Amino acid sequence: MAKKRVHVWISGRVQGVFFRAHTKEAALRYGVNGWVRNLSDGRVEAVFEGDEEAVDAVVQWCHKGSPLSRVDRVETVEEPYQGEFTHFDVRHWR
Repeated sequence: MAKKRVHVWISGRVQGVFFRAHTKEAALRYGVNGWVRNLSDGRVEAVFEGDEEAVDAVVQWCHKGSPLSRVDRVETVEEPYQGEFTHFDVRHWR
């Protein structure tokens, strides 16, 4: 199966609503590796790597988000697959 890497930025009410924790749950459910973190401008940023269909499913999940979130926009950039992750992390402020 083809591998894929996508860098994602999610805007809306996505901080303080357990968005990162739910993103990790979705990534684990689909077997996707990478990371997610809050940004100082109120957005959430994530990188997903894995099987193409699984990555697409997690990106689609991002359009809905966690139960308390309101997703206004999802920006995606497909990047070359690197296979650098062995699990999925919730990262903290940079």
